[in-house]
Amino acid sequence: MTPPAVQVALAAAVRTLPRAAGLAYEPKFDGHRMVVLRTGEDVVLQARSGRIVTAAFPDLAAAARQLPAGTVLDGEVVVWHAGRTDFALVQRRAAAASAARAAALAQSLPASYAAFDVLELAGVDVRGRPYERRRALLVDLLLPLGPPLQPVPMTTDPELAETWYETLPASGIEGLVVKRLDQPYPAGRRAWRKLRHTNVRDAAVIGYTGTPRRPLALVLVMPGEEDEAPLVSSPLSAVLRTELAAAVAERGDAGTGGGVVTAIGFGEVPFRLLDPPLAAEVRHTALRHPPPEVLRLRTDL
Repeated sequence: MTPPAVQVALAAAVRTLPRAAGLAYEPKFDGHRMVVLRTGEDVVLQARSGRIVTAAFPDLAAAARQLPAGTVLDGEVVVWHAGRTDFALVQRRAAAASAARAAALAQSLPASYAAFDVLELAGVDVRGRPYERRRALLVDLLLPLGPPLQPVPMTTDPELAETWYETLPASGIEGLVVKRLDQPYPAGRRAWRKLRHTNVRDAAVIGYTGTPRRPLALVLVMPGEEDEAPLVSSPLSAVLRTELAAAVAERGDAGTGGGVVTAIGFGEVPFRLLDPPLAAEVRHTALRHPPPEVLRLRTDL
């Protein structure tokens, strides 16, 4: 029996490094958010959306069987290549369409799990305990096991955190996540903070231009902007067009209806609505020109 989906904590973007007493700093890995549930008899791996992805990561599922029954971890699955994390390879792992393919990829592209929180331990719900205590429990649990399950690094020293921020991008680290030491696990809330290196932002994909088999651009809403008016992205790359077409096909629809949006240089253009929306990471300034550049779809959400 599949356990109910775990609601994960979220982070709000900030532009400068928070500095105050009682803060903890962790590197932000560039991978897929994943909850590991060690149930009474088995292991379930859950994406942030609640989708079960156990079959795509047999190597992590096998490693998680070492955990005590009744344990739930929150973290990021990453794939290391040439000394850095590679998001495209994580996407490739997650897209494994068969057990044989997943097993082959587990051999050629082994995954690592960077755990940053423990929600339940041996049947005890620890979400209400302060982060500082949960962190100690997480380290005590995982250090004896070793890779591929491992706790993310953490420091309470803002100077060391700033050094990480400046030097770790070469390893594929996106930035930092900042948490309060006294904070319970904030399920479903943006109570953590994240500092990224670039003007990369999360966006809601409410639709697309083109056809279901050949989408051309995304119609986006940028959360937090004053009017949250829809924007049309720059043209999608061939890889992103293929990924979006596959995501639309998997949902079993071509969009729930139509709409019209204003695109810079093109005027009003028709687009197909997506309900519920997808998610994407885009490079975007506060201005409406140039249009947002889509870096990747977050099909793991």
